[in-house]
Amino acid sequence: MSFTLLLERQAEKELRSLPRQILKRIDKRLLALAKDPWPRGSAKLKGKESEGWRIRAGDYRILYTVDSTRNEIKVYRIKHRREAYR
Repeated sequence: MSFTLLLERQAEKELRSLPRQILKRIDKRLLALAKDPWPRGSAKLKGKESEGWRIRAGDYRILYTVDSTRNEIKVYRIKHRREAYR
């Protein structure tokens, strides 16, 4: 089953600011995410963002939520690992 991938405005802005080489890697992960919202290596977030999930793309993290009833994945942050959880 395929999910619809939605990017929040902040995630789009962060995506546009990335170097091309990193953008390719993240784009590949986003396409795979639409097919499987809980890929191997994904992790449920804890604390104030406990509704969300994260996947790794090299040194970057893609933070997202999954709405299984609507088959939607909403990406809300794409950040370097040292900035992703602040």
